[in-house]
Amino acid sequence: MASTPHLAGLDSVSFVAEYDFDLFTIGAGSGGVAASRRAGAYGAKVAICESTRVGGTCVLRGCVPKKLLWYASHFHQELADAAGYGWTGQAKLDWGKLVAAKNAELDRLNGIYLRMLDRSKVEVIDGRGRIVDPHTVDVGGKRYTAERILVATGGWPHIPDDIPGAELGITSNEALDLTELPKRMAIVGGGYIGVELAGIFAGAGVEVTLVVRGFTVLRHFDVDVSSALMEELARHGIDITTHTKIEAVEKTDAGLVLQCNGGIEHEVDTLLWATGRWPNTRDIGLEDVGVALDDHRAIKVDEWSRTSVPSIYAVGDCTNRVQLTPVAIADGRALVETVYNSNPTEVDHHLVPTAVFSQPPVGTVGLTEAEARATCSGHIDVYRTDFRPMKYVLPGRQERVMMKLVVERDTDLVVGAHMVGADAPEIMQSIAIAMKAGAKKKHFDQTVGIHPTSAEEFTTMWEPLGD
Repeated sequence: MASTPHLAGLDSVSFVAEYDFDLFTIGAGSGGVAASRRAGAYGAKVAICESTRVGGTCVLRGCVPKKLLWYASHFHQELADAAGYGWTGQAKLDWGKLVAAKNAELDRLNGIYLRMLDRSKVEVIDGRGRIVDPHTVDVGGKRYTAERILVATGGWPHIPDDIPGAELGITSNEALDLTELPKRMAIVGGGYIGVELAGIFAGAGVEVTLVVRGFTVLRHFDVDVSSALMEELARHGIDITTHTKIEAVEKTDAGLVLQCNGGIEHEVDTLLWATGRWPNTRDIGLEDVGVALDDHRAIKVDEWSRTSVPSIYAVGDCTNRVQLTPVAIADGRALVETVYNSNPTEVDHHLVPTAVFSQPPVGTVGLTEAEARATCSGHIDVYRTDFRPMKYVLPGRQERVMMKLVVERDTDLVVGAHMVGADAPEIMQSIAIAMKAGAKKKHFDQTVGIHPTSAEEFTTMWEPLGD
């Protein structure tokens, strides 16, 4: 284990008066705000700068607006299902009203973040921060000094720079703010952002084509997750085009024409790039002061969130460790506990659960089957079930649920859990707690299920699949 940073003499934490601030944070997203608030609560003099609005990607351009639109997009199918339960009547989506309501909620959350920072006596500075030296940050031409600098600038959507006409497309940033719905949309990318936005816009009535370079969506997830979701996306009316690479984009009077490999053309009204997110680390002075970056421009940090410059730290998506909001928050709080509260704290990035808010959603924690076979010397047992939930029987909907457990045979330890289906994220949170506590397959078998629920199926998978 690496040595604990800057802890000598910190039994009673003291702060250095020779600088303007004890901590200066660049980026007011979830990680930066969490760290700054906690440092302020421990008596540090803290400032945070932000070039847009306080809240960051999750609150303003990611998790929150996406989830609100995800909720809304479900009502199309829910209303169709209602007829199977005897409900009658019609409803129509007013997209403009929905976006206005979403924006009002984002304004509310932005105000909450500002008030929380104010209560923690954190000074908010508007503008883009640039590191001048290991203890100085320039914001709009004014320089501030700090004993420590925290970089929490997050990530940014990537648009390919080698495709003619790529600039005619939009990213998730703009997609979540569309004031009108297009009739036809192509979404390029089969990762979690691509499948999430495909579900949202298809649910809102848009003709969606999902363009994937490989053979499946969510290719880094468990193979059964990918295949199950592919089937369900198609069932939801999403046209998935695999083994497809866009070679050029042209604007015509009819819309946008996507020139693809094999001479294939797709005509759409809106092109949405969901081709990954890159660390937002350009032009903030990192290289100039010697902060080491990897090949994807992510900031290299150790387990204490230290960069190669002793006074500069980094948390969140700009480090490309685990690109999840709760991880950024945990990393930021651990840093502050270590440096400002004499409480050395490391974040365990093992068994971090995650969800994909596709339609249906995905929940997963731990190893995929392939990873388990590689790390457990091939000695694993796999349990899997596939069924149609009771809710869909009366409406006649054919959507199914897939659940899977991966178990290390020699120890009976559950090393992976995966689910595709309604409520998967909610169910997987509890399973993640059990796995963090060292749950074995026998514990699942000994647990009485709650009937009738989908979740109980995790307690009834008793026969492993054959090798």
